[in-house]
Amino acid sequence: MVDTRAQGGYVVAAGSTVNHRPYTVDLDTGPAPLPAWLAGLLAPTPLPPQRPVVVDLGTGRAAGYVRAAVAREAERVATAASGERNRALYIAAVALGQLVAGGALGEDDAQSVLEQAGVTAGLRSAEAYRTVRSGLTAGSRRPRTVAA
Repeated sequence: MVDTRAQGGYVVAAGSTVNHRPYTVDLDTGPAPLPAWLAGLLAPTPLPPQRPVVVDLGTGRAAGYVRAAVAREAERVATAASGERNRALYIAAVALGQLVAGGALGEDDAQSVLEQAGVTAGLRSAEAYRTVRSGLTAGSRRPRTVAA
C-alpha cells in the first residue's frame, strides 16, 4: 500500500482528515522495509552519457571576458553543495542573462551551457530548464555590455 506521486501529490497519515473522516493508527508498528523490486522501480532513470557543450565565443578581449564569465558561472553550478545547486544555477543564469541582454552572448549558448551544468551537477533536465529560463529572464532586465 505504497503510493508514489509526482510533484503536487500528498500523503495521508494518522491525524489527517479526508471527507470529514479522520485517519487513525490501527497497529502501532514501524514500517516494513521497502522491497528491493519496488525500490528499483522507484529509482530515477540513469542519465545518458553527457557530451560537453561547445560554444564558439569568438576571439579578442571581449570574447575572452565572455568565455571567462561562462566558465565561472558553469563552475559555480558544478561546485555548489547538495541542496544549493538549483539556487546556484539560478544565480548563474541571471548573470549570463545580463550578458545575453547586452548582446555579448547568444541566448541559446547560455541556455545550453547552463542546462548541461545543472544536469551534470545532479538536477533533473526539466528542473534545470525551468531554472535557467527563469534566471535568463530575470537577468535580461539588467543588460550588461562588455567593453571591446
